[in-house]
Amino acid sequence: MALSLLDIDGARLQLAGHETFPLRYGWLKKAYDAVAEVQAGADGDPVNVFADEAAIARFGVGRNMVLSMRHWSLASGILRLDESHAGRIPRILTGQLGDFLFGDSRDAHLEHPASLWLIHWSLASTPSRAGAWYWAFNEFNEPSFDRELMTQRLARRCRELQEAGRLDRAASPVVLKRDVECLVRTYHAAAATGRRAPEDSIESPLAELGLIQRAAFGDAFRFRRGPKPSLPDEVFAFALIDFWRRLHPGRKSFSVDFLTYERGSPGQVLLLDEDSVAERLSRLEALTDAGLTWDESSGMRQVYAARLDEIDPWAILARLYDRDMRLAA
Repeated sequence: MALSLLDIDGARLQLAGHETFPLRYGWLKKAYDAVAEVQAGADGDPVNVFADEAAIARFGVGRNMVLSMRHWSLASGILRLDESHAGRIPRILTGQLGDFLFGDSRDAHLEHPASLWLIHWSLASTPSRAGAWYWAFNEFNEPSFDRELMTQRLARRCRELQEAGRLDRAASPVVLKRDVECLVRTYHAAAATGRRAPEDSIESPLAELGLIQRAAFGDAFRFRRGPKPSLPDEVFAFALIDFWRRLHPGRKSFSVDFLTYERGSPGQVLLLDEDSVAERLSRLEALTDAGLTWDESSGMRQVYAARLDEIDPWAILARLYDRDMRLAA
């Protein structure tokens, strides 16, 4: 049976936090810059960047949007909580993905498609702050759905987790409905419902990935599994190495089927089909300097960890951005 990260010891399903606002253009960079400025020695405490009286003026949005910016920045790995001091309120610090994209000025405006795929991977590959996102991309396997069906399935999963002691209290139907609405609007530009202010119709940058599409009937949607032309092989390699080290460090090989359908795998989170996964795996040997090798001679189609510990996935990403920056110059 496929592993659900929600069922392992210590797992918790975190809902809400986004204040009903999908991720918006510019939010992550603004949040990163504010925290980085404090980290660099400016007056103030990083934990107060989103909480002090100046936060609304600092970010130019309302109070609820400030909280939403904080949520998305932490959920995506652009920022992180410093929990190294026991008994203290964790400080907010810059995260590794934020440092890579913004601190090193690689993609300040999220113009490179790799950046959006990396953010999506951070949100949906583990059930951290965006628990419904992990559940939707890894456990919700309906070929087509509407918001009501997704809400019902999420409610059922929450009841299971509560019975197992992995959800502290019953999930509010209002919270679940808002999570589903926000999730769909994150990945589909025209999915907003009801009467909303004009600014609420602004699409999320993750809508560019095309992972959720309208179905052919009614107010239904579907996840779009298949080839992803905008997904660089370097991001696929990064996701695979992250999945391998984090969840299966003792494994020496994976089959195409496993990496396509296992929960938390690159194929599942990035919605790739088997042929697309196999095609990308066949190119990893050159990309990783033979740290990962591909073999289909026996008909099994497997990738092997020849020297997994020696691979630096961030260096693989850096080469991608550096190459594309030179081509654009």
